[in-house]
Amino acid sequence: MNRNFSIVPKILFQNPGMSFQLAKTFGKTLKANIIDRNLLDGISKELNLIYFRITPLCNLRCVMCGQRGDKGVLKGEYAIEESKKIIPLERYKTLVDEITPGKPIFYMWGGEPFMYPDFMDLAKYIISKKCILSVNTNGTFLKKEAERIVKDKWHALFVSLDGFEDINDRIRGKGSYRRVIEGFKEINRQKKLQNSTLPHMGIVTTVSNLNYMYLDKLVSAVKDFDLSWHFINLGTYSNDNIVQKHTAFMKDKLDTDIYCLEAYNTGYNEGIDGIAFGKILDKIHSLKPGYPIVTVPAINPEKITEYYSNLETVIRDQCPVPWSQCNIDYNGDVHFCADYPDYILGNIRHDNLYDILNNERAVKFRKTLKESENGLFPGCVRCYQNMLFGHKVGGY
Repeated sequence: MNRNFSIVPKILFQNPGMSFQLAKTFGKTLKANIIDRNLLDGISKELNLIYFRITPLCNLRCVMCGQRGDKGVLKGEYAIEESKKIIPLERYKTLVDEITPGKPIFYMWGGEPFMYPDFMDLAKYIISKKCILSVNTNGTFLKKEAERIVKDKWHALFVSLDGFEDINDRIRGKGSYRRVIEGFKEINRQKKLQNSTLPHMGIVTTVSNLNYMYLDKLVSAVKDFDLSWHFINLGTYSNDNIVQKHTAFMKDKLDTDIYCLEAYNTGYNEGIDGIAFGKILDKIHSLKPGYPIVTVPAINPEKITEYYSNLETVIRDQCPVPWSQCNIDYNGDVHFCADYPDYILGNIRHDNLYDILNNERAVKFRKTLKESENGLFPGCVRCYQNMLFGHKVGGY
């Protein structure tokens, strides 16, 4: 199976400056994982990737989503009330000014990031500071904003699609597939009109028992859209036992009550046949769409069934994320874990981000994580960030 770095060659050929910046970021991340993590006693001097969950609002209701899905924590009136707490554009600009000397990668998501009122202006401001901008979107706003996206030279679009039309719309909502395809077409049309290679564009698919047997149809349908990658996310899943263990652990070690992990205790992992899915993945790769297809995590095909049926089996350990990354929530809260924002380090409304990332709470979190069994907390075993960045356990 392809690994994360397999997306680099196309970017290197089309945008060498972007590739050079990515290489520097990867180098600094490696330094943080080796030196800061092991020698600095809970301190980190690197900040290379920043996630912004910029809004709690979304126009779709994807069934497995930890925010808006069956057990999601940001739904209905609650999400509407929370949206009143969003950080204003001017504070974000100040924040960008504070952190851009280090040239981190900005990764914007939501909710649906296009529902942040000043999103296009914020994106342009980040790019004006010569930083890489990546946007994770459900793709339903791409057609409307395509001309400006290309004009402003966004770097990367990670677009969510979970299957060919009928499967995707069952999971994400009626009409969502066609809106994404229309967005792809308009982005590509604008790139030709404006003679641009940016943005690079790719798909992110979340695997569930609703779609895993049909992903080859999706790859066949989108292979002519000049994509740069297709990430197949094996999924963030939990169960009752993991939730109970993580709840007790976080209370005992970090005096924190958790609420987010239960949102991934959905059952959409149940019944996935790893052997059958492995054959689907083989078929997908045989289609040779012209861009890398990467599973997250890259996994031994013989272990796919175990990934879904034995959720407590560790396949990635020694999570390095807190030593080079952070997440900023829509209300300004800062935390290390994207999907589990229970342990709050501070808030950018009141404090400098760099001060927050090495304050007492941040140091305690890093030390506790490093000292924990396998360098993980109980709830980390299928966390997407750990699947993407964690150390591969032998045999998996």
